[in-house]
Amino acid sequence: MPSAPNVDPQAAAPVPEAPPQTSAASDLTLDRLLATLLQLGLVDAANKREIEVKAGQQSARIVKEKLGINAGKKGGPTYDVSPSELIASFKLTTPAGEALDEDRLAHVIAQASRLTYIKIDPLQLNADLVTATFSQPFARKFVVLPLSKTATAIEVAVADPYNRELQENIKRTTGLAVQLRIAPKIDILKAITEVYGFRQSVEKAARDIGKETALGSTDAAVMVSNLEQLVRMRSRPDEIEANDKHIVNAVEYLFHYAFDQRASDIHIEPKREHSLIRFRIDGVLHEVNRIPKGVHAPFVARIKTLCRMDIAEKRRPQDGRIKMTRGNDDVEIRVSSLPVAFGEKLVMRIFDPEALVGSLSDLGFDARERGLFEQWIDRPHGLVLITGPTGSGKSTTLYTGLKTLADKNLNITSVEDPIEMVFEHFNQVAVQPKIDLEFATVLRTLLRQDPDVIMVGEIRDKDTAEMVIQAALTGHLLLSTLHTNDATSALTRLIDLGVQPFLVASTVLGVMAQRLVRKVCSKCAEDVTLSEAERESLRLPPGSYATKRGKGCAICRGTGYKGRIGIFEVMAVTPELRAMITATPDVFAIAKVAKQQGMLSLREAAIKKLLAGETSYEEVVSVTAENE
Repeated sequence: MPSAPNVDPQAAAPVPEAPPQTSAASDLTLDRLLATLLQLGLVDAANKREIEVKAGQQSARIVKEKLGINAGKKGGPTYDVSPSELIASFKLTTPAGEALDEDRLAHVIAQASRLTYIKIDPLQLNADLVTATFSQPFARKFVVLPLSKTATAIEVAVADPYNRELQENIKRTTGLAVQLRIAPKIDILKAITEVYGFRQSVEKAARDIGKETALGSTDAAVMVSNLEQLVRMRSRPDEIEANDKHIVNAVEYLFHYAFDQRASDIHIEPKREHSLIRFRIDGVLHEVNRIPKGVHAPFVARIKTLCRMDIAEKRRPQDGRIKMTRGNDDVEIRVSSLPVAFGEKLVMRIFDPEALVGSLSDLGFDARERGLFEQWIDRPHGLVLITGPTGSGKSTTLYTGLKTLADKNLNITSVEDPIEMVFEHFNQVAVQPKIDLEFATVLRTLLRQDPDVIMVGEIRDKDTAEMVIQAALTGHLLLSTLHTNDATSALTRLIDLGVQPFLVASTVLGVMAQRLVRKVCSKCAEDVTLSEAERESLRLPPGSYATKRGKGCAICRGTGYKGRIGIFEVMAVTPELRAMITATPDVFAIAKVAKQQGMLSLREAAIKKLLAGETSYEEVVSVTAENE
């Protein structure tokens, strides 16, 4: 695992010369920083006077905000407000329109001290190095974070490069030369909280194994409702009380960490000597931590308790769900356990609440694709199919479509296994095979519930397929998913399940196959032209094709990508296609006619995103097949 964060490319850009440092103070002072900002033209004299006049009052407000009810208590905790924090709190903007926040001020300090600015990436921190080098009180007091270490030098991130006491302490305790890098104070303190908080909780739990149970029988933060386990998360990880049980602390740190890093999945994988914790971010797995083998069982048990799994059952796979409140957002987490060679493996799928409340335009549709999908879901009856492999965004597309319909005073019911995201405007039913409550069984009952729109999580068998077709024939709009590679294969898949071709032709309104591709990072995107070999591999006509490629920055962790977007193969079932399905349901013949009518294959849709500068050549090739 890498031991140091990426260097932000902005640090390498030409900058104005900093003013001479004539102050004898050892620390960065407000006067020094204001003088630098004034010379660089980032503030004017009026801004400077306002900050100087209101500095005391503003500092007191920041301290009160940081310490809450403990602010000003005799013998209580203290907090030192840095000059950068103080200036950033005034929320000024530069003449160029940039926010003068702590990140921008860290760039200024790096320029003035002729050091390198970095953007800390928590995923690339070496937790063992961090916790072994400094104690948490020392790291928080001096706002310092170890990044890497060699036999002769140690690289550290600091907010104040003029603190000679800190540099002398590091030299004395490590015996190494000190290489300073500049980072915002807020980023350093956040990383300290995450690394030390999680690591110390795990270490204390490991020491306590055998002495006391690491799991409480109840927890004040857990609320039980009919469907889901509701967990109210503390607003900040540093609010976790010292007397909370260590496993509870560690699990909470883990969830905060995952949310902050935009993880879509959390993997907890037992190995022979330890357990790995990995996050999937933008479709790629990253190792973020390791926990001792002895802590794995109580760690897993804590999560199983939150999602109401049977903690005594370790031989069979189980499924559960957690709903967490984090600030003003509700986060849905689906949990799956699986017995593997060295214990129970857990995978937690995190459903971004913003994905549910988004609009169809946020999914990545172009004008034609969006128009067709909106036409389908506006029809009073028929069947709309979404196809693609696991993790291709099918559920997000379905939920977004249902959310669009929810504003039209319709009776909308979904049948899912399991319910992935809870939305109160739908009537959601969870399939329960243990009591023979299958898709087909629920659908039979739903037809007597006066539904307008029904969403079926997946068509898996003949009974479900026949019930879906029957519901579409009797005046209901059905939305469902299938696991096929492309849109046309969905039609023959229904026929393979036992549905008569003429019924498929008369009920299916359209089919949409989809995939997710990574988006080029907007912060480090640069203009490039496809090479001749790339052009030929994509079978593009001769010519020059411009696109964009991320060169890698701190924001995207050096990957060149940030976020994902959908690509879609959208096939409307026209009268000509209905006749072909009824007569000779041949996949290739249907696909040929659909393309003549305007359907783009997944490869063609991905190339369109590539030429628009939204994704890269490498993503197009890795996500879509040549024959698509």
